[in-house]
Amino acid sequence: MSIVNNIKASYDELIHKVSWPTQKELSNSTVVVLIASLIMSAVLFAIDFAFESVMKTIYTHVHF
Repeated sequence: MSIVNNIKASYDELIHKVSWPTQKELSNSTVVVLIASLIMSAVLFAIDFAFESVMKTIYTHVHF
C-alpha cells in the first residue's frame, strides 16, 4: 500500500501545491534559455577555433 499512497500524495501535490507558470512566463523562460544557449555556443566555437589555430601553428612549425 505504500506505493499507492506515494502515488496519491504525488498527485495531490501536483494538483494542489505546485504553482505552474503562465504561458507568458513559460515563453519568457524559453527565450532566455534559447539566447543563453546561443551565446554559450558562440563562446565555445570561438574557444575551439582559437585552440585549433594555435595547435595548427605549433604543429606546422615543429617537425618530429
